[in-house]
Amino acid sequence: MTREKELAREGWEKQTTFDEPRLSELVEMYKEIGFEVHLEAFHSDEEPGCTECMQADPDRFKTIYTRKRED
Repeated sequence: MTREKELAREGWEKQTTFDEPRLSELVEMYKEIGFEVHLEAFHSDEEPGCTECMQADPDRFKTIYTRKRED
């Protein structure tokens, strides 16, 4: 089972992959609108589309996962 599928089973929904400064901006936005946020390391084999620029420096990028906060 892939890490993405494990997270989905735990209720996490994949949103997007970014680096700084946009990464922190998006994390804060998701938290402000009531989501829990989880960051995962970038994995090019799990990303659709063109990822060549991300593969050049994969440690810079994180994938954002969210789920509704349990109150």
